[in-house]
Formats: sequence, structure tokens, C-alpha cells
Amino acid sequence: MTNVLITGANGQLGSELRALNSKFLVANYRCFFTTSQDLDIADFEKVKKFIESKNIKVIINAAAYTAVDKAEEEKESADRVNHLAVEYLAKISKEHDIRLIHISTDYVFDGKNYRPYVEDDETNPNGVYGATKLAGENAMRAINPKDSIIIRTSWVYSSFGNNFVKTMLRLGKEKDSLGVIFDQVGTPTYAGDLAQVILDIIGSAASVPANSTKNTVQIYNYSNEGVLSWYDFAKEIMKMAKLECKINPIETKEYPTPAARPHYSLLNKAKIKKEFTIEIPYWKESLDTCLRIMGERK
Repeated sequence: MTNVLITGANGQLGSELRALNSKFLVANYRCFFTTSQDLDIADFEKVKKFIESKNIKVIINAAAYTAVDKAEEEKESADRVNHLAVEYLAKISKEHDIRLIHISTDYVFDGKNYRPYVEDDETNPNGVYGATKLAGENAMRAINPKDSIIIRTSWVYSSFGNNFVKTMLRLGKEKDSLGVIFDQVGTPTYAGDLAQVILDIIGSAASVPANSTKNTVQIYNYSNEGVLSWYDFAKEIMKMAKLECKINPIETKEYPTPAARPHYSLLNKAKIKKEFTIEIPYWKESLDTCLRIMGERK
């Protein structure tokens, strides 16, 4: 039995990983799910003691400070979770030969690209959230724990937690019309799909794929397939849930926020599909799955 530490257990991805716990057990993995209340991952000594006492061999770091706008004011809090904690996990993983799988974000890019981002494109975050996530990535890559990977994802939603899909469902039942941004383009990620991919990855081999030539931390992009705006996403949510709320397209400048969002954050998933031989569902299929689980598909 291989012991696995999963941080951020109450978040969207952590909750989806917990829902797969029976599959982890079948695959001979014993999971330890922790929250910030159970285990402060920014406390090096406590984390080290926990990992050693539980004989952890794989860490899935699904914990993050994700309040994008709030991060502009709470820079230290965001940096503590998104950067320092990742650095500590990487150091402990390096020392104990642990495989670390860390979840990052499309916000490490500035959104000015003209084609889907590949993993080695230049990073240039627009705000504190993206900057702290990139700092965490860079710390992990510098420490270079064995066979470890970073997965960048975008527009995450789930039947668990708070997210865009749940917000649209709530507002769609309360209002006759809504304005939703149409000039930010990317692809949503159903956290249930990402959780399954992570399970497939840690079960596929004990190390980074053989055709990966660099003995370094590998970065992979993951989101569902397809291209859309937040406006398109909201329209489809209303359609599938059979809500009469009219969705009107608005520009980003009409909905100002403290933190700038990438206008274009489409991720190229060719690398993860090739190296781990996975198929990624189309975004509408995954939205349908999530809404059915929530009992909102009409």
C-alpha cells in the first residue's frame, strides 16, 4: 500500500479526489486528506513530521489561496500558501524521495498569446495570485524533487465548493437577465475529470514517462477540450438547466475587478495526452456530467 497525502481536501479538486477514494484503495493507494485546519502546509516542521509519521510516498498538493481579487490586498497570505508551502513540500519531497504533484494555474500567463499556451511559453502573471503561483512553481522546479510534476489548469468548477457554475445557477433562478463577460476566452475544467487524470497519472508508472528526456520537474497543461468565453459558458449552463434567464454579453471593462484576468488562457494539452495516453472530455460533456450529479440537468 502506497501512502498518499492530499492537501486542500475541502476544495473543489480535493473533494473530487476524496470522492475517488474507493478507486485509490483499489489501486493500492491509502489517502490522507488534510485541510488547513488539520495541517498547515506552510509550517515546515509540522508538515515534515506528518509526512514522516505517515510514511508518505506521494503528495498531491491541491491546496491554494484562490481568492484572486482578495490576494491583491493579502499578498503575504497568498504567498504563504501558493509559494512558501510549495517550497516546503518540495524540500521534504526531495529529502524523502517523494513524488510531488502540484496544481497550478493559467494565471501564470498574461493572456496576450495568439495561440493555445504550451508548457514552455513565457510566463508573465498580471496580479498577485498568478505571481505567487508562479513563485511556487519556480521554487519547486529549483528544488527538483524526483519524478514530480506541475499541472496547470483553468476555470475550475465542481459539484463541490463555490464556483462559476453554481453562481450562474443561483443567479439564473433569481434574475431575468445577467451580463457575462465575452472577451475572456479559455476552457473550463471539471474538477472531477482532473481528479481522475491525477489518479491515472500516479497509477501509470512510478516515474515520469520514459520518453521524457529531462530529469527535471515536468509541467503539464490540463483543461477540458474546446474553446469558449465566460458568456458562452453561462449560456450553456442556462440551456442545460432550462433556466429562462437571458445572458447578455459584456466587455471586461464593464465589470472591473481589483485583479486583472487573462483575456486569453487557452491551454494546449498535447503533452499530457501524449505522455500519459489520456483522452480529455469536451467541455459540454463534462458540464452535463456535473449538472446531473447536482440534480440541475433538465
